[in-house]
Amino acid sequence: MNKDYSQDLSEIRNLMNRSSRFLSLSGTSGIMAGIYAIIGAGIAKIFFFPTFPTQLDYQNTGYTHSQVLPIVIDLLLVLLLSVVTAYVLSVKEAKKNNEKIWDETAKRLVFHFLVPLLTGGAYILLKLNQGDFASAAALMLIFYGLALLNASKYTIGTIKYLGISEILIGLICACFPGYGFWFWTIGFGLLHIIYGSLMIIQQK
Repeated sequence: MNKDYSQDLSEIRNLMNRSSRFLSLSGTSGIMAGIYAIIGAGIAKIFFFPTFPTQLDYQNTGYTHSQVLPIVIDLLLVLLLSVVTAYVLSVKEAKKNNEKIWDETAKRLVFHFLVPLLTGGAYILLKLNQGDFASAAALMLIFYGLALLNASKYTIGTIKYLGISEILIGLICACFPGYGFWFWTIGFGLLHIIYGSLMIIQQK
């Protein structure tokens, strides 16, 4: 009898967890986002950063808006590919689990993710317009991490660890603004690949 009660309680907890959390995220989408970021960084390195900038470069010569625009377009393409891939794979995962892709939980997840992300994006654009290019990479990592952390309560718990990692990388990047290229590649590339791989292992 006690065993039956325990099983019933476990099923109730699972139902409550599934109803309050978006569980159709795909680990593969995390890996793909990391790969896109590394490819984007490679393109930026070859065409826009033939030599890695140093802190002295930022402070003395800086970059013009015409030089920064192609980099921003490169980053936006990486973001677009990552979002489309995440959506397509999440739809596939939701169908496999007989779940709705766009329910109240998904709406809350997207809202809590986008508020800090769009706020950070607007702030970064303002800083770029003011000619402050050195802090862009650190700000991207920090606001992205905050967005993940803010949305983590509506999806699988491991997302918050990725968010915390992004924030820490961003803070370290802020201490070495001349090496933002490296930290951006680590944060958006390597960390996503590691996180996606761990997700796939956990789901097996």
